[in-house]
Amino acid sequence: MAEGAVEVPADSGAGGDSGASVLERGVAPIKPQYLTTKEHFHGFLEAKGREKLCQDSEAGDPDGADNAEPEAKRIRLEDGQPEAAVEPGKQPQAPKRARGQNKSRPHMKPTQYDQNRLCPSLIQESPAKCFFGDRCRFLHDVVRYLETKPPDLGPRCVLFETFGRCPYGVTCRFAGAHLGPEGQNLVLEELLARGAHMPPLRNALDKTLQRQLRKRQDPAELGAGSPVQTCGPLTDEDTVRLRPCEKKRLDISDKLYLAPLTTCGNLPFRRICKRFGADVTCGEMAMCTNLLQGQTSEWALLRRHPCEDIFGVQLEGGFPDTMAKCAELLNRTIEVDFVDINVGCPIDLVYKKGGGCALMNRPAKFQQIVRGMSQVLDVPLTVKIRTGVQEHANLAHRLLPELRAWGAALVTLHGRSREQRYTKLADWQYIGQCVEAASPMPLFGNGDILSYEDANRAKQTGVAGIMIARGALLKPWLFTEIKEQRHWDISSSERLDILRDFTHYGLEHWGSDTQGVEKTRRFLLEWLSFLCRYVPVGLLEVLPQRINERPPYYLGRDYLETLMASQQAADWIRIRFGEPERGRAGRGPGHPMPRLTHARLYPLSPHSEMLLGPVPPNFAFLPKHKANAYK
Repeated sequence: MAEGAVEVPADSGAGGDSGASVLERGVAPIKPQYLTTKEHFHGFLEAKGREKLCQDSEAGDPDGADNAEPEAKRIRLEDGQPEAAVEPGKQPQAPKRARGQNKSRPHMKPTQYDQNRLCPSLIQESPAKCFFGDRCRFLHDVVRYLETKPPDLGPRCVLFETFGRCPYGVTCRFAGAHLGPEGQNLVLEELLARGAHMPPLRNALDKTLQRQLRKRQDPAELGAGSPVQTCGPLTDEDTVRLRPCEKKRLDISDKLYLAPLTTCGNLPFRRICKRFGADVTCGEMAMCTNLLQGQTSEWALLRRHPCEDIFGVQLEGGFPDTMAKCAELLNRTIEVDFVDINVGCPIDLVYKKGGGCALMNRPAKFQQIVRGMSQVLDVPLTVKIRTGVQEHANLAHRLLPELRAWGAALVTLHGRSREQRYTKLADWQYIGQCVEAASPMPLFGNGDILSYEDANRAKQTGVAGIMIARGALLKPWLFTEIKEQRHWDISSSERLDILRDFTHYGLEHWGSDTQGVEKTRRFLLEWLSFLCRYVPVGLLEVLPQRINERPPYYLGRDYLETLMASQQAADWIRIRFGEPERGRAGRGPGHPMPRLTHARLYPLSPHSEMLLGPVPPNFAFLPKHKANAYK
């Protein structure tokens, strides 16, 4: 919530000279009849969450009979502590506004589940015995495991109903849907006979390759599998590298490029964006040193879904030798269309080690990295940079001609410096000047694209294409709006469908066991911290919404739309499905959807339900937004 937002009393209405229609800088221009106060906003949500009101009471009516509880009985959402009773005659103090990331929040990861983990040989139903035998640290008694396993989250498993078999067996958090009377994993023969199977994910880390990396073998000797002895005469393909003119061309001009978003740019989110029209996708930033060490979590960032037809990976590093070794390794082991170098990351963890934006002040190292990686790659090499490091010292226009000579096939320019982060608007005028400096190399522009009007203005600068980052986090259907040149007044039920699909994709990608469900909850909450900043088109007084405008407190056209506008994670637990009084237009009372609960989300399969427990007293709240953590 931006400071200084317009707060109109609930009984002010749409008329009069209340000042609600006056446009204020940095505040989204919402129609006066939807504006409300902070107290009435949270009171409305709390009252709706405790009792079922009639459907005919409109959520957007500030004068509705929806009284909040007294201030002394409410829970203060900023720090999770109950407010002290206000003495008569004294003015209650306004709660202190939470700022930044809540690093002291308690982590509620269920570590007790890790004490009795089932052996992978039993999960995968391997006919052979456990390789470790008596030395195995995992549990081999299925009956004992089922006694300590937490209850299922729902009666149906999305993996089992979609693919005919759940690969997680008894460890699945929806195992009751596919377990026999003796704990055996059932299969649906009809689906298997039709060829239904989980789509293979490319670019996975092979165990043999991981062992080789941990032994620090030369990347030139590494392969995706075991080394194969070949015989016969040498050919030019064995000894001669491809010349730059012989490499695969990267022709993505006028295509919509989804930026590599740290944390939120995961594979399930990219599948959502592909469905709405994204043309080019790129994996999250991966550190080259971690890749060379064979870290499983880092290699997971390189995975590619079959729907990603034009896909690249982004590498970060500050040393030419490690970047070249990592590029050579990826060139031999994974399947990508391009490799991107991150020279735009502003965070201190990367900058102080000489990577990210720091390379813009180290032209010698920068040149060695680009030339070295270009020599060992058979696919095009791209670079993502910022305008510079300091706010009033632009460097991009001087580096772009050099990058073209060093071997870069395409450059993406973010219209801010490292010092600016996201505090000011992107400088598209400077991006237009850099287009001439980069010619004939294509230049993509990035920054503040949240509507098709923003995209049209960006294309007028002469860029070869646009990259969309935070705009896709706020509304992933932005790609559809740009291609169809219209504003999409998407309903709350349609937005809820997107969350449902994300949870299904998350269970498919991270798994339906405890660890996979926890990861799906975490990443969905991270994404919701951006989604809550979207203002529906039908509520705006002036179109379109700008990315630097924060919404004031408002009541949506239905309860669910109001609930999605809350920036407090405590309100997100109220999002639930299959109940007719929630104002879901166009959906019957039995429509299946997932539920959100506690500080994490319980994504469920179709037609599933789950019992919600009480909110713990030490409930941890996410920050209102974490834009500074994204490149």
